Amino acid sequence: MFRRHPVLAPLTLVYLAIVAWVTLGPQPLDHKQQHWVLVLMRTARAFVRPHWPRLAEQLSYEHAEFAANVAMFVPVGLFLVLLLGRRFWWLAVFACVAMTGVIETAQRFIPGRVSDVRDIASNSIGGVIGVLVALLVTIPAYRRERDRYRIRELEAELTRYRNTV
Repeated sequence: MFRRHPVLAPLTLVYLAIVAWVTLGPQPLDHKQQHWVLVLMRTARAFVRPHWPRLAEQLSYEHAEFAANVAMFVPVGLFLVLLLGRRFWWLAVFACVAMTGVIETAQRFIPGRVSDVRDIASNSIGGVIGVLVALLVTIPAYRRERDRYRIRELEAELTRYRNTV
């Protein structure tokens, strides 16, 4: 895996280390950061209010946390498909779900951290979105490789035909 992807593999490991630090480290929100999140929420409500007033009123910290968890796992699904290949997309989905299960289980034993079923759902959704994005992005390369394979097969068949005639 490291030979095939000399940049992607270390990048994935670094990203996974960041995810581990964010999810398993000390609870990150102090008063300054919490203020920043609240300002961001007010800004998001102000931006959404003219277009979708009912949605703006329903935006809450829980929604923002859910969206952040989804966004955090999108690259995980994307990186795993790019590392494992399109054929093993299902393994990338399984790895994302297993990873979030391990994280939430570990959080039960870390003081100050809270394990939540919604985190499992949001992280898994993010991983699946990342897998889907990777599958979409790799369609052109997949088609090129498939066409090259077909051409090689046809050339081999043509060579066999010429040798028999």
